[in-house]
Parts: sequence; structure tokens; C-alpha cells
Amino acid sequence: MRLSKTFVKTLREAPKDETARNGQLLVRAGFINKEMAGVYDYLPLGLRVIENIKNIVREEMNNIGCEELLLTALQNPEPWEKTGRFSDKEVDVWFKTELASGGMLGLAPTHEEPITTLMKTYISSYKDLPVYVYQFQTKFRNELRAKSGILRGREFLMKDLYSFHTTEKDLDDFYKKVERAYMNVFERLGLGEDTIETFASGGMFSKYSHEFQTLLPVGEDTVYYNADKTIAVNKEVMNDETLKDLNLKREELTEGPAAEVGNIFKLKLKYSEPLGLKYIDKNNEQKTVCMGCYGIGISRLMGVVAEKFADDKGLVWPESIAPFKYYLVGIGEKGMEQAEEYYKAHQDEVLFDDRDIRPGEKFADAELMGIPYRVVISDKTLATGSAEITNRQTGETKLIKVLD
Repeated sequence: MRLSKTFVKTLREAPKDETARNGQLLVRAGFINKEMAGVYDYLPLGLRVIENIKNIVREEMNNIGCEELLLTALQNPEPWEKTGRFSDKEVDVWFKTELASGGMLGLAPTHEEPITTLMKTYISSYKDLPVYVYQFQTKFRNELRAKSGILRGREFLMKDLYSFHTTEKDLDDFYKKVERAYMNVFERLGLGEDTIETFASGGMFSKYSHEFQTLLPVGEDTVYYNADKTIAVNKEVMNDETLKDLNLKREELTEGPAAEVGNIFKLKLKYSEPLGLKYIDKNNEQKTVCMGCYGIGISRLMGVVAEKFADDKGLVWPESIAPFKYYLVGIGEKGMEQAEEYYKAHQDEVLFDDRDIRPGEKFADAELMGIPYRVVISDKTLATGSAEITNRQTGETKLIKVLD
């Protein structure tokens, strides 16, 4: 990508109605555009970050045997009515619309009902199980207060995985695999040190579910975590009974704000029973399929990373998800010529600032965009056959050879 050719421009100021730091910086750096409260466009640089996050999640899901598909955003009310969840009293975040020909449709806030209905076509015997399927899908939730930039939106990108099993034992075994896979994701994103598997309410399915919470000053949740950050409890279930169940002592826990970046849930028969998802077992008896669901907020993760690592100069992307590895600047006639050659040889990794503006403006944009390494090739550095490379995270600068 050449900055002289892209339509995207950096901004001196963020929109006045954008109060969250992640939203302000992502807009100013040209990664996203705010359409309205809770609704954002992902511009070329932002889309590259989203795709890099997706690829990490995809690799970890595929490593545990999951298959990717893509379900529809428009929802037939029928399966939702069977579970009672098309009612606004049960699910108060629906966006609904009327068909021109009559009838009502919804925009999916999640996909348990449609995936369970779909599986009725493909699961009939124990030989068809287990099944693990996931998707990257845009979800729609009519949040009363869309705030916190892309940490909480009315339209957002989510990875949702659904598993189908013959027994609760099989569900439990797969559940543990997902736990490990999720932690792998967060570690690869640079969030592993401050992301903790957290006990939360299990609702009507079980006593507890598990969330993955990243410690963050602007996080909307409150968690209590131990010294080595191996276990945490959401404030919603923080009581004497929970402490006893988990063998924890309140005085040994630290309270802090956190942002939920994932959750995993043992659904068991919650959706398969009312929707009639059955299978025939080895004894030729009909049984109900056991289910689990597992979510990761993809666009939310982008916002969490932006919040977590930004400094007073701008964004600071981990190399694993940065839109480019290098931000290239050429200074002087020979410096620009050599920068052109460097760019042609490394286009997949390089964002080339070839604009006709002062070097200082380029350096400021490099810091705002948060590309991991800034490479400067100038007439001065070429005197020693070198380029200057600066680490965005540490500020360390050194010379590297660019010429034989």
C-alpha cells in the first residue's frame, strides 16, 4: 500500500461524539469510520487488522477439528418462536423488519436457533456426531447505549462456534479443548498475560459459565482475580458460595475492571430439545443431541488491543495483527530511490509513505498508526549502505543493512 494512492487520510481530531480512546485513535489513524453510535465502517487498514485477528482465530479453531461455515444474518422467526426467544421480553436487543410481502424477519443477535435447525438435516445417527462448526458473522444488537467505541456496538463481528455431541462427557472433553484454544488466541494477540478465564453465571444451563476477561481500565465488567491471574470471578457471582466452590479467599483476590473478549457455554439440551434435534444411538434408541456454544468478539478484540497498548502518540499494534510490519519512509533523492526498491521487494509487509510532505509529518503518522517498525532510508543512512529502523513499542532505533 502506498499512502499517496489510498483515499484514507489521518485526522488531527476524532469526531466530537467519540469519547472512547480506541474509537478516537482508530478514527484518527484511518482504520475505521463512524457512521453512527455503535456502527462503524472498517477501512483498508482496519480491515487488514480484522482479517489478521480472524486468521489467528481460524487457525486455532481448525486445530481442534472445527469446520467453518457462514449462516444468514436475516432470521426466520419460526425456530426462535419455538424457544421463546423471538419475544422482545425474552431478548430485548432484536432488530426486526417487515417484509414487503408481509411477515416479520429479524437480524441475528446470535445463531443458536438457526444452527440447531440446520443440523436437523445432517444429524440423524450417533455416527454423525460429534460436529463442531463455526463462523465469522456480523451480529446486530439493539443496545440501549452503544458506547466505548468498537468495544460495544449495535453491529459487530463475532466468531461463534457450536458443538454437537452424543453425551455430556463428550461435551466436557471438547469444552476443555476450546478453553485451551481460546487462551492460545489471546496469547498470540499479545493479551495472554492479562486475559483470565473467569467464572460467571451459568444462567439456567449450569451453575457457572466461563468468560475470558482482559484486564482493562475502561472495561465494563468487574472481576476478582488471584495473584498469578490463573482464575477470576465475575462480580455477578462473587459471593461466599462461589468462593467456597472454587476454594478461594476474598482477601487474596484483587478487584479490577475488565473487558469480556470471549465466552464458552455448555448449552446441553437447551435448544436441541425444543427444536427437536435428535439422533439414534447404538441401541437404536432416540436421544437428544447435547450442545455447547463458544464466542469471541472479533471487532471487540481489535478495540481491546487498541485500548490496551496505545500510548500518548497513538496506536501500538502487536506484530501478529498489525496491518503491515513496516512503515517505510524515504528521505532525499537517493533515499527515495532505494525506498522504492525496498518497497517493491517487500510489498506484502510494507506500508510506504511516499507522499510529498515533510518527514516530520510522516513520522507522526507512523506513530499514530502504530505500525510495529518504522524504516527510514535516507541519503545519510545510505552512506553506510543502511536504513534506520525504529521499534514502535520500545522506541529503540538501530541501523540495518539494505545494500550489499
